[in-house]
Amino acid sequence: MNLISSNDLSKEQINEIFAIADALKEGSEELSIKEGSVLALLFEKSSTRTRLSFEVAMAQLGGRAVYLDTQTTQLKRGESIADTARMMSSYCDFVAARMYNHSDLIELATSSRIPIINALTDLEHPTQALTDMYTIREHKKNLKNVRIAFVGDIAANTANSLMITATKLGSEVVLVGPKDYLPNPIYFNKAREHGAITATSSIPDGIDGVDVIYTDTFISMGQESQAESRRKLFADYIVDKKMLGYASKDVLVMHCLPAHRGEEIAADVIDGPKSIVWEQAKNKLLIAKAVLLFLSKESD
Repeated sequence: MNLISSNDLSKEQINEIFAIADALKEGSEELSIKEGSVLALLFEKSSTRTRLSFEVAMAQLGGRAVYLDTQTTQLKRGESIADTARMMSSYCDFVAARMYNHSDLIELATSSRIPIINALTDLEHPTQALTDMYTIREHKKNLKNVRIAFVGDIAANTANSLMITATKLGSEVVLVGPKDYLPNPIYFNKAREHGAITATSSIPDGIDGVDVIYTDTFISMGQESQAESRRKLFADYIVDKKMLGYASKDVLVMHCLPAHRGEEIAADVIDGPKSIVWEQAKNKLLIAKAVLLFLSKESD
């Protein structure tokens, strides 16, 4: 089994991953990976938390990780993704790949004989969405009817994965972004099949009574040339104390990091009492372990 998309997991499988994470948190000694297991990290984009969480996860589970920058592999010189996947399948037990194009990740998975994990593409970031929902679950206990507002770039990969995972688990999603800036229709419509999701440009309407406010960088990797135009586009959607005033009194604030204080989120919000950003970041390691153990079991 691969984890290419948030669509790959059923509600039951997501809850199974969460149960593994719970057991890990409780210190279960029975949970370990096959001795000598190797995870290849094939990264085309830069990474801090995702790379580190998977490297540490393998080490703590009893395996090891090997990092491969695509710029220093034969992919740079024209070797096909399919041939690379076949080779890696002979050496490794898992591959976590961070690619610019989602289609390249699908090609990698198609030619692989071992589980492929999406460590972020231009369309999705499924392990981040699992981390996010697990973190919300820790605070809210029951995810059913939790109202989550994703603010800013509502067409980003993080938003795509979050809306699918959240609605599968019974939470309601409100996408709050600029007028005429629309979410990806494929992911929006798929999320609508699972549960309640709406999109609005109105901050008061979108944030009204929500339990969670989530934002992400306004300038994703590969969009650096559009930096100024994107800052102007999303300028009204900074998560600040005024925005928090429209939400429920016990609202939680989330950000998948890296954060740009004063751009998509105010410093006194991300570093304030409503923020669970650092818990969210910490849980990436827990979910990386849980995903590896889940895929290992599914592949036996």
